[in-house]
Amino acid sequence: MSKGSISPKSIKRSTLVGMIVCAGFAVLLVRLLAIQIFQFDKYQEKVLSQITTETPIPAERGNIYDRNGNPLATSIQTYRVFISPSGIKSAADEDGKDYSALVAKGLSEILNVDYDGVIEQIEKFSNKLDRTIKKEVDKETAQTVREYIAEHSLETMIYLEAQDTRFYPGGDLASHIVGFTSGDGIGLYGLEYQYEDYLGGVDGYYVTARDSHGKEMPFSYSSIIEAIDGYNLHTTIDISIQSYLEEQLEATVNKHKAANRACGIVMEVKTGAILGMATSSPFDLNDPWTLDTLSQALLDNSGYISGSEEYSNYQLKLLTEMWSNKAVTESYIPGSTFKIITSSMAYEEVREQMPSSVTCNGYMIVSGQKIHCHETEGHGTISFEKGLQRSCNVWFMTLGKLLKADTFNSYVSDFGYKEKTGIDLPGEASGIFASEMTELDLAIYAFGQNFNVTPIQQITAVSAVANGGNLVKPYIVDKISDDQGNVIYRHETEIKRQVVSQKVCEEISDILEKGVSEGEGAKNAGVKGYKIAAKTGTAEKKETGHSSVTLSEYRNLPLADAKKLIEEQGLRCTVVGNTSADAKVVGQIPAANTRMVQENGTVVIYTEAVNAAMVQVPHLEGKGIDEAKRLLAAVGLNFTIDGTRIHSEIIDQSLTPGTYVEKGSVCKLTFDEGYVCSTVAYAPADNPEIAIIIIVDEPTEGLLYGSTVAAPYVSAALKNILPYLGYKPSTDN
Repeated sequence: MSKGSISPKSIKRSTLVGMIVCAGFAVLLVRLLAIQIFQFDKYQEKVLSQITTETPIPAERGNIYDRNGNPLATSIQTYRVFISPSGIKSAADEDGKDYSALVAKGLSEILNVDYDGVIEQIEKFSNKLDRTIKKEVDKETAQTVREYIAEHSLETMIYLEAQDTRFYPGGDLASHIVGFTSGDGIGLYGLEYQYEDYLGGVDGYYVTARDSHGKEMPFSYSSIIEAIDGYNLHTTIDISIQSYLEEQLEATVNKHKAANRACGIVMEVKTGAILGMATSSPFDLNDPWTLDTLSQALLDNSGYISGSEEYSNYQLKLLTEMWSNKAVTESYIPGSTFKIITSSMAYEEVREQMPSSVTCNGYMIVSGQKIHCHETEGHGTISFEKGLQRSCNVWFMTLGKLLKADTFNSYVSDFGYKEKTGIDLPGEASGIFASEMTELDLAIYAFGQNFNVTPIQQITAVSAVANGGNLVKPYIVDKISDDQGNVIYRHETEIKRQVVSQKVCEEISDILEKGVSEGEGAKNAGVKGYKIAAKTGTAEKKETGHSSVTLSEYRNLPLADAKKLIEEQGLRCTVVGNTSADAKVVGQIPAANTRMVQENGTVVIYTEAVNAAMVQVPHLEGKGIDEAKRLLAAVGLNFTIDGTRIHSEIIDQSLTPGTYVEKGSVCKLTFDEGYVCSTVAYAPADNPEIAIIIIVDEPTEGLLYGSTVAAPYVSAALKNILPYLGYKPSTDN
C-alpha cells in the first residue's frame, strides 16, 4: 500500500463512526421534534408549573337579606398581609442589606404583631414564597402597609391579598336561621350552610411567572381567571317581627327559668313563608365560638379542669346546643295544642257519631288503665265546644275511640307529622310515633301526649286548619338574585294536599276564637281589638335515652342458660362461685321482676350459697346523671330513674349513702318532673293570615301551664305584630 493511501479497514471504521454519529444526531433530532412539536404542550405545562405561581382571587360571598332588603349577612373587604421569606433572602444576598429587620420592624409596628415572630417566619421558612403574618386587616391599616412597602422598596418581600370577611349587622338577630361561616368563608350552620353552593361563588386566580427567588420573570406571562361572585338570598324573615318574637322568648325564659330553652315561629298560614323563627338564647354571629352567658355558667360550674379533654368535650357540646335551631332540629310532646288536629279529624269523619255532651269525672278507664284528665276533679257534663276550650282529656279520648286507629293514623300522616316538612334549613328532625298503635296509645295520642313532633311540623299542621285545610310547605328563602338584581330563583307556594274541608276549619276556628274571647282556657293569648284563635298545651315529658329492662328469674337454671338470657337483655353478668357452664344458679341480685336501666347494667349471679358481696352506696344527691352513672358503675350498683328532668340534679336516691348493700342492687334516682308549655294561635280568626307558636321547654318557676308560661307571650308578640302588618283593631273585639 503506497504512502498516503487509506486502507479499506480505515474507510470501514470511518464509515461506521460516521453512521453512529449520524444516528445519534437523528435520535436527537427526533427527540427535539417530539419535544418541540408533538409533546410541546406537555413540556410547556411542566416548565410553567415550575416558574409560575397562582394567586387566588376570592369570590365575593353573596349577601342574605330580610324580606324588606335589610342585610342579615354581608361581606366586608379585609386584607391578608403575607411575606416572601425567599424574596427577602434573595434581596439581602444581592445588596447585603438587612431586609429581615426592616420587614419585621415595619410589620410589627403597623400590624401590632410580634417582631421576633416575624423574624422567625423569615429565618425558618427562608425558601418559601408565602407566609401569613396577619389576616382580617382593615383597609386603613392595609394602606399604611402599602405606603411602607413603597417607601422602602419592599415590593418583592411584603404582599397584601384582599379577602372577604363575613359580617352580620344584626349581631345575634335571627342567629339560628342565618347561621355562620368558617374562617375560610365556608357555611357551617343555618342558611349559610344550606345555600353554600349559591352563596359561595367560585374563586378565580391570577397566574404570574416568577424565578426561584419569587421575583417576576423579565418576560411577560400572565393570565387572569375571573372570580364568579356568589348569589344573594332574599328571605321571608322580617327583622321587626323577628325582634318581637325574640323579645318574648327571652321574657318567658327569664321569668320562668326554662331549663331547656324556648323557641317560637311566626308563619304566613296561606303561603308557608316564615316571618320569624327564634330559639333562646341567641348567640353573636360575629363571634359564634363564644358561649352565651347561660352556657358559660354551665361550663364554669361543671367541675372540669380548663384545658382538659372533658372540659373541651363539654364546651363543644354546649356550643353545639347553643347553635341548634330548636324550632327545626328538636322534637317535643305537643300536648293539648294537638287537640286542634284531633278536633278537625273528628269533625271531618265522625261528627254525626259524636255525643252532644260528655261527662268528665276526671279520668277514663282504657284497656284496664285509669287515664286522668288534667282537671282531676273532672269537668262535669260539657259540650264538645267547651271540651276543646277547656282542654278536657276525657272528651278527646272519646273522640279517639270514635275515630279508630286507622283513621287517626291516616290523618296524622295527612297533616304532615310522619314526614319532614322540607323547610330549607339544615338538620330538620322527624316526629316520633309508635310503629303500632294500641287502644291505649290511641286514647293518649288523641289528647296530644306520648308522641313527639317538631315545632315546625306543629305550626304547619295548625296553619292547615287556619287556612281552610291546605297543608303548605314552609320556607325561608323567597328568591335568589345575582349582583345585577337578576332573579335566578323565586319560590312558589307549594300546597302538598287538602287535609280537611274549609267548613270544618271555619267551625274549629270559631270554637277556638270563643275560647279566647269568652275567657276560657286560652284567654291569656288574646289581644284587645283582635279576633285570636288559640290553644294552649301543657305536656308532661317522658324520660328518654335510658332503656329499661325487667329481670327474669334465673335461679335453678344452668349458669350457661342464665348468662345467655342476661346478655340477650343487653346486660352484663358477674358470677360468684362455681363458673362451670352447668353450675346451677342459686341466687341473683337484683331479684326477678326488678326493673333497671340497661346501660352499664350488671346482674350478680350466685352458684354457691355464700355471703353476698357488699358494696358501699355513694352519695348521689346534687349530682348530674353522668356523674351518678360513673359512681354507681364503679361499685357495681344498678339504677332506675324517676322523673323526667334528667339533665338537672338528682334530688333523692333510694339507697342511703354510706350504707352497705348487696352488689348489683338497684338504686332509684329521683329527678324533678319536666313539662313543656306551649301556645299556638292564629289571627285574624275570621280570615287567618299569620300563625304563631311559642314553646317553653322545662320551665321551673311559676305556674307551669301553657296558659301562664306561653300564652301571655304569644299575646304580647301579636300585640306588636298585628299592627305592624297593618291590621287595625276593632272596637267590637
